Amino acid sequence: MTALTEALPFWGAPVTHRFGVAMPLDPGPQSAELSNAIEKAATEAGCSVVLADTGDSAATEADVVRMLRAQCVDGVLLAPAAGDDGVVTELVRLGVPTVLVDRVANRNDVDQVGAENIQSTCALVRHLAERGHRRIGLVSGAPRLASSEERALGYRLGLGRAGLRWHRELVSCGESSAGGAAGAAGRLLDEWPRPSALVVAGEAMMVGVHYEVHRRGLRVGEDLALACFGDTEWARIVDPPLTTMAQPTAEIGRRAVHLLLSRIGDPDRQPETVRLAPRFMHRTSCGC
Repeated sequence: MTALTEALPFWGAPVTHRFGVAMPLDPGPQSAELSNAIEKAATEAGCSVVLADTGDSAATEADVVRMLRAQCVDGVLLAPAAGDDGVVTELVRLGVPTVLVDRVANRNDVDQVGAENIQSTCALVRHLAERGHRRIGLVSGAPRLASSEERALGYRLGLGRAGLRWHRELVSCGESSAGGAAGAAGRLLDEWPRPSALVVAGEAMMVGVHYEVHRRGLRVGEDLALACFGDTEWARIVDPPLTTMAQPTAEIGRRAVHLLLSRIGDPDRQPETVRLAPRFMHRTSCGC
């Protein structure tokens, strides 16, 4: 049975709305920062939240959302699992106030807020190209996620703007997991000539990539340049520190709550998609 955790406003303040939050509650810092930001924004608005872990599974997500609706929540904040479309479509059909959080879908019938993916990934590729790299590989995320597709598009855009050709063998799917990314990095590094730089399309995957690079005895920033979409404390303290695009996670959570409140207050307004720009964190893993 999926666990539900409720967070209430402080000091017994009256609750104006009760939100269901369905997302992968993994132990990573991105998940914790996002859920904390949602709770903080909801508390400041006098609302409570019921957190539910989807395990990043479409089937579990459907069960979780049913449980949240059975608890009569006033709205749902959802980070859709890879391959999910039916849950979102059903929420929209039923008129349940819903905001997609962090993972923006290719649809215009629901409110959503997340990071800008295409230009940000393009900027990482162009930065590596400006350092003289000509074989730049990509460890891509789970293919059924819109964010993965957008970052892959940004990678191709960056190559084109740098005057470099896209090569199929320089792209390997890391399935948005550390283990999958380790295997993907291994496949890329087995190529000959191997890439001199890798762009990793998610911070969870960088753990696996970093492991595989060190397992092979390669020196980050010297034998291989690394850049990652997504920033964590680990990225800042590892040696050498990682060049990243830091997602505005706290702002994503805050804006998601405000969008949901707006939807509850005006059910007939046009759905809104909010894209927030990540921040380029220039460190030394790219060889600079």
